[in-house]
Amino acid sequence: MHRGSMQMEWTRSETLALAANFCARCHGIGLLESGRRRQSLPCSCVSRRIFRACYARLREILSLECQYGQVTKHICSGPNRRVTFGMKNEEYVADFHLISLRVLTAQEHRIYRYHFLLGADYKLCCRKLGLDRGTFFHAVYRIEVVLGRAFAETLPFPLFPVEQYFRGLHQDVLKMPRIELKLPKGPKPLQPPVRRAA
Repeated sequence: MHRGSMQMEWTRSETLALAANFCARCHGIGLLESGRRRQSLPCSCVSRRIFRACYARLREILSLECQYGQVTKHICSGPNRRVTFGMKNEEYVADFHLISLRVLTAQEHRIYRYHFLLGADYKLCCRKLGLDRGTFFHAVYRIEVVLGRAFAETLPFPLFPVEQYFRGLHQDVLKMPRIELKLPKGPKPLQPPVRRAA
């Protein structure tokens, strides 16, 4: 994924491991070509896999009640090696919910809230929202696809891959060119010469 530009470019190396082998649309590759420009887009099986990985981390954080409010120290990569402090668990939960508010419609957000946040099964959701079973599950799959893609394409700090989010590394920092130091030629003494006592 090229994160430097505003439009993200998906590659086969990123989607291949996430794609479902039995997917009828992408045949296990994870990419679909779309539009006149033949732009590569992730298959819905890849987006759902991304959503499920991010959602599993959200559930893990919410189950760790004792670790709320802990401030952690992070060393940011780069030329300055700054140290920052933050509450990564709370930031992840906030980002997860704010992205879902931004990209889902009102009806999708109601389903998302009842099913994913409150943990209601499909029977309760169908009764509460006035949906039949098929419509409910189609909406759930659509929510997973929309949110999965949004979690991976959010710039500059995507939620997926989850490990990179919690390490605090900026994506552009990871792609910085290596700087080679030019050392002076010739042997250098390991310690300064000792003065003779007068």
